[in-house]
Amino acid sequence: MDLTPRPGATPPYPGGHVPQVHPHPYPRPETPAETTTRLRPVRTRHPARAAAAAACVVLGLGLIGGAVTGSWLTSDSSADGDARNSYATARTAWHNVPVDTLFPRTLKGDGAGPGGADRVWTRIAVAPDGGCTSALDPLLLKTLRPVGCERLLRATYRDATFSSVTTVGMIFTEGDTEAMRALSTRFSDQHLDARTDLMPRTYAVEDSVAAGFGDRQRASWTVHVLTEVPVVVFAVSGFADGRAVTDPQPAEKALAADATTAAAQAGLGHEAKGIADRIERGLRRTVTDLSENPQ
Repeated sequence: MDLTPRPGATPPYPGGHVPQVHPHPYPRPETPAETTTRLRPVRTRHPARAAAAAACVVLGLGLIGGAVTGSWLTSDSSADGDARNSYATARTAWHNVPVDTLFPRTLKGDGAGPGGADRVWTRIAVAPDGGCTSALDPLLLKTLRPVGCERLLRATYRDATFSSVTTVGMIFTEGDTEAMRALSTRFSDQHLDARTDLMPRTYAVEDSVAAGFGDRQRASWTVHVLTEVPVVVFAVSGFADGRAVTDPQPAEKALAADATTAAAQAGLGHEAKGIADRIERGLRRTVTDLSENPQ
């Protein structure tokens, strides 16, 4: 057959492909698929080659999926390992860490007072470590039962003016991460930290400004369930002159600008919250240091 083009005829395009002509002067915008992968002419494939290509695609996707899943599992495992390490370290902190580290002799509360005033608290005494049965009200003890009580540490501080006293405590629990998170959620959802029948007890110190600091002298308090370590931190404050308080108020409410209770007016909410926060921060730092630099 003679394939020589006739005179004046347009020469054929290589491969017999005839380009399409756009009806508009400008081509349409490219779709995302087109901007990432240019389409190429599709050749007729041999069945064996097609099967091999499909197998490669499946294998590639499997490897990618396995890598992604592996990274997820590694990440989760690493996070769980860190949590277990922190919990294990914290459980022994009550007898492995010096008392002056857990309860510093002096606490500085820069901006911790009403109106952002600075505060300084001095430790009066540290209670002997012990269980929770005699040191906590029965209802609070029952509320903490799901996580158990390994040990209770307490100390009492006074402010610089000798007008207020505050007992701060750390309850080292037996609960795991899941149990501590559940307890924290319960406290938050049910506002248990604001119930007067769950107020922590004080630690009175003989021959000091806290000698008369008992149940009736409790004016403001805070309870915080930690989740990164198995510890519950609390603080309860009152007047140093031993006066009874008929309307105790949780620290969060006593901190409000419009609070008018005696506890709020005297800044006792700031005392409880400020001391508890600093003891809590110190514990976190200590556990982190011990976890990262084991002895």
